[in-house]
Amino acid sequence: MRQSNAYVIGFAAILTVVLGGLLALAATGLRDKQAAAERLDTRTKILSAVMEIEEGAPIDAIWEERIRSLVVDFEGNVVTALENGEQLVAEKLDIGKEFDKAPEDRLFPVYKFMNEENPEKVDAYIIPMYGNGLWDNIWAFVALEPDLVTVRGVRFDHQAETPGLGARITDAEVQARFEGKKIYNDLGELVSIEMVKGETGDPSIYDDYHVDGLSGATLTAKGVNAMLEKYFAYYEPYFKTIKTADDSEVEEAAESI
Repeated sequence: MRQSNAYVIGFAAILTVVLGGLLALAATGLRDKQAAAERLDTRTKILSAVMEIEEGAPIDAIWEERIRSLVVDFEGNVVTALENGEQLVAEKLDIGKEFDKAPEDRLFPVYKFMNEENPEKVDAYIIPMYGNGLWDNIWAFVALEPDLVTVRGVRFDHQAETPGLGARITDAEVQARFEGKKIYNDLGELVSIEMVKGETGDPSIYDDYHVDGLSGATLTAKGVNAMLEKYFAYYEPYFKTIKTADDSEVEEAAESI
């Protein structure tokens, strides 16, 4: 029996509404799981800059025990809330969206990795970074030792760098090149760390401020260099507040002797 056009149109409209409703319910139901998965992935990457992460490790438990976070502004001041009164949470701050702002208007998360036995002692400072690679954005989590000079570890990631070339910034071997390098020279000047042009495969020929480059991926390496240089400078005002506080504690301790 042939159906009228009105029947066909009505049936299609009802089917569209029903399917749309089911998709909306599915999206709503999965939203919390997706958010939890993204949070776990971010926490894993941040922690992997300072420790080996074994498969099945209780990431959330380690995070709650070892990480203390805060947010600072361009001048190094700790910021706890936005102008509208909304409380700031470092984990929820989108470093990519902040990257679209002028540097002086950005907010910068800081993650302090606390000592397992002494929760008041900082074992490392982890700072997120964001920049431009060859094809799209790149980003990193860089961990500094308590001296705020020596790199403890880095974790790079990217949006669309070339497989086998620029995408190698995610390789453990490439990231390990930065371990132990220094961002300040002996005069106390911020010099950052530079990936050189070309790749020798011999890390022994480089000083404390240079690492092997990426063969065939010079532009990605330049993007990494620019990102490191800019963000170390952005975080330097905060570094100075820590060093000033540490110097004051040393002076107070000396006076009490």
